[in-house]
Amino acid sequence: MLSAQIVDATDDNIDKAVDVLRRGELVAFPTETVYGLGADACSTQAVERIFAAKGRPTNHPLIVHISNVSELTQWATAVPDSAMKLAEAFWPGPLTVILKRGAGVIDGVTGGQPTIGLRVPAHPVALKLLRRFGGGIAAPSANRFGQISPTKAVHVQQGLGSSAALILDGGSCAVGIESSIVDFTGELPRLLRPGMLSRAAIETALGIDFAPDNDGAPRVSGSLESHYAPQTPARWLDAENMQAALTSAPDRLTTGVIALHEQPAAVTAASVWRNLSSDPDAYAHELYAQLRELDALNLDLILIETPPDTDEWEAVRDRLRRAAGTLV
Repeated sequence: MLSAQIVDATDDNIDKAVDVLRRGELVAFPTETVYGLGADACSTQAVERIFAAKGRPTNHPLIVHISNVSELTQWATAVPDSAMKLAEAFWPGPLTVILKRGAGVIDGVTGGQPTIGLRVPAHPVALKLLRRFGGGIAAPSANRFGQISPTKAVHVQQGLGSSAALILDGGSCAVGIESSIVDFTGELPRLLRPGMLSRAAIETALGIDFAPDNDGAPRVSGSLESHYAPQTPARWLDAENMQAALTSAPDRLTTGVIALHEQPAAVTAASVWRNLSSDPDAYAHELYAQLRELDALNLDLILIETPPDTDEWEAVRDRLRRAAGTLV
């Protein structure tokens, strides 16, 4: 399969990317969270190319990236004061707000729902691209649907081949996992997807607590039970169960481990042992890249040590639950 060209995010190449978007084709570009697969958010044909490239269900909504908080009213019918307050506090940044869609918004970006997800990314390349394009860019993560999100340009090339006409290389993504998603279409805001912008930080900025989770929330990106997953079977479990699992593993199995501690001398069953930081921000930054590296080794199993069950780790634990199933 042919692969899309990776180019440095120079001014000339950003201009080329703008031309590609205006032709209705796809451009992969860096954000602070993960790389996005971008299309003109006002073009039904261009947005359909995203779904085809990713193998994404058409009822699964996209996030529209905009360049400034002032553009919210171009996409939403009404912007509650609480949503504006949060956007002004954290944009540009890893926050997506869900609002009631405007009249001119195409169905493709909303999954057919009466709501729309919007955010201003905190990456200089993404912001420059948005400003020069002069409109919204619909951009889910630049990978096949349900698989590990890309945090480097080469991940996009490996996963999507030539589906994107161009891949802008802006280095490794600083945050490393997807944005927090907050829904403002109910009586009280609801956190629909945790991110590294923590629940506590958002509630403090709002001055109110989130509404309880319920079944009436709109569909949003990354909300399926299985998501962000390697092709290699993966499980996440605590340190004690990790050692037991490795000790009892048949010799014929090849196992990769992502852990928060050094490999114990008594544990020799792991084929590959990767330590990640005990700092949640640093851990999140490395998680997807490490999962991708292990996934490429054709192992039989990936075991992931569960991080602490605290607010700071909520987003990481959410991604691991979806990538590796039930906690053991």
